[in-house]
Parts: sequence; structure tokens; C-alpha cells
Amino acid sequence: MTEGRNCPLAYRYRPEDLCAEPERVDADVLYVIGGLYGNPYSLDEIERMAAEEERNGRSVALVFNGDFNWFNASDSLFRSMNERVLKHTASLGNVDYELANPNDGAGCGCAYPDFVDQGVVERSNAIMERLQGIAVGHPDIQERLNALPRFRCLMFGGLKVLVLHGDPESLAGWGLAYEAFEGGNETAVRDWFGHCGADVIACTHTCLPVLWSGQVAGRLRLVANNGSAGMGNLVGDARGLITRIAAGEESGLSVASFKSGNVSVSLQPVAFDNQAWLADFDRLWPPGSAAAESYRRRLVTGTSVQATDVVFPRQS
Repeated sequence: MTEGRNCPLAYRYRPEDLCAEPERVDADVLYVIGGLYGNPYSLDEIERMAAEEERNGRSVALVFNGDFNWFNASDSLFRSMNERVLKHTASLGNVDYELANPNDGAGCGCAYPDFVDQGVVERSNAIMERLQGIAVGHPDIQERLNALPRFRCLMFGGLKVLVLHGDPESLAGWGLAYEAFEGGNETAVRDWFGHCGADVIACTHTCLPVLWSGQVAGRLRLVANNGSAGMGNLVGDARGLITRIAAGEESGLSVASFKSGNVSVSLQPVAFDNQAWLADFDRLWPPGSAAAESYRRRLVTGTSVQATDVVFPRQS
């Protein structure tokens, strides 16, 4: 079975094309929000965080780079989450693509690598099948999802910020995953920067956070993979993470941060109401369901990754 592991041709693009037509952004701060996974309480908290920044005189643009759907398996929550997200700048994740284009043979569209257990793959395909059954009742939302781009290149603070879901070759690519950096993927990362011309790549998809920095062609380049905005990312920590890109200093609350010129790039915690979300999650995905088996423990306890582990290159 290849569903959930194969990568459709529609997911593919060329690094050389990704920053050919950058969009200018008029804001002091970007929140790049990946892997919201249908969690309304995380979105509530992100909106509260943005409002707090604006009260302090900083304008904020919310940018969603995919998989804002996943656990929102009811008609009301599916519609409300998509309507809230689609008011903002957004691009596709594999989940959103498969909801707009069901029955393409890709299953969940996750393109899981070999190190991911087959049980995880099959449960993700089951989650997608259930969510697709809900999405067909909302053809207007499907149409809006289908109109979204697969990536965006934003001009911010004099830097080209490439916002995508997977990696610079595929919507569901794993080349910017935590596991890829642990495995020594820096040569490919430097090549991608050389071909696309971006200064910052903000990605998600692979569920664990990464903040990488390196010199390419005499310029500092940064990768920020926020892991997931809608569930825990670190050991003993149920908070989500987003990528915050700001003109000036980072907020002081970040898990990790770098600076490029006058722009700070950081992984920012999202302390949403996890008890309220768990109550809703358990109603939607009771014990024994595919999502409960794959994700509930992570929603409670986070992952095995320490905050110090997410920064690459690792300090000796």
C-alpha cells in the first residue's frame, strides 16, 4: 500500500520558482502558523497574542502555511475553522489539498518516510477519510481551499521569506524535518537556498520544531520549522509553537531565536486552553479512534524533544 507514503506530482515544484514573484507585506510582525490541525483554542490564543502585540504598537499579519484542518471532524468546527483561517493569508498543506481534491490516491498526502511506522500511516489515512466525508458537505470551502497557492514568498524587512508547507521540492517533503537535520541534511538545505534565493524558509508539516542558521553565498540564511501550532512540540509541554518573524527584537518568550540584520526569527509558544481542547477532542475522537491512538498522548505530554535540541547546527 502506498497511500500516505507516495508524493503526488501535483505536490512537486522547483526551488528556482519559489521566490520568482515575492509579495510585499505591510506589517511589523509575521506569525507563520503551521499545523493548527483544527484546534480552535490555539487559534483563539494566537489571535489574543496578535491583539496584545497591536496594543503595544506592532501590526501583525497572520500567515497560515497549511494543515489548519485535521482534528476538526464536525460540520460546525470544519466550517468555522476554515472561515476563520481563510480571512488571512494562507497556503496549502497536504491535508487541505486532499480535502479539496479527494480520491487522488494519496491517502492523507503525508508522504511519510520509511522511519514512520505503518500503523501511523494507516491511522492518518483513516483520519483523512473521515474528514473528507465532512468536507464534501462544504463545497464552497473546498473551492476556496483549491484556490490557495502551494507556497508564498513574502518581502519582509528587506528579506525574502519563503513560506511553504514541506520543503523546497514538495508540498509534503521531509527535507526540512527535525530528523533530516539530525541526519546531516545541511548540504541539501544550502543547495535549496542557493536555488530559491530566500533568506528565511518558514515551514511545518513534519511535526517537530527546528531552527537552523547557516551562511550561503555570503548571506545568513534561516530555516524555521514550527512543528505544530495546534499540539505540543517539546518534552512535558502541551503548548503549540508558531514562527514569529519581526522587525526588531524577539519577544523574550521564545523557545529559540536568531537574528538576520534587523529581523528576528523565533519559535513562539502558544499556550492555548488545552483542557478545553482535550474535552472537545475526546468527543470528536474517542478512545480507540485513529486520532486518539496517534495523537492524544502528545496532546497531553508533548514530545521527547528538548528545547535545546531544536537549534541547528548543534553546539559542540
